[in-house]
Amino acid sequence: MAEGECTGKHFVDKHRSQLIDRVSDVAPILDQLLDENVIRQGCYDEILAIPTTRDKMRKLYSGPLNAAGPVGKDVFYKILEKYEPFLIDELKKKK
Repeated sequence: MAEGECTGKHFVDKHRSQLIDRVSDVAPILDQLLDENVIRQGCYDEILAIPTTRDKMRKLYSGPLNAAGPVGKDVFYKILEKYEPFLIDELKKKK
């Protein structure tokens, strides 16, 4: 279970706006989500074609992450820990 899940709201939902604003590179995150079968190739291609990082993150949240549910969000959280460790650590401390 990812941090914050016992409060009813998943960590990645609780910190949605900060993650949209501050994730620096979406491509490796998308690569991992594709490898983990959280997103499909068509969705991967569609999100990768979006010009700005923020809009890529918004699209990821509005489609595939909503559809993936808690298990997909857990995978996303683990990927964020790998690619954005300082951001995740900072958000964990905010509570």
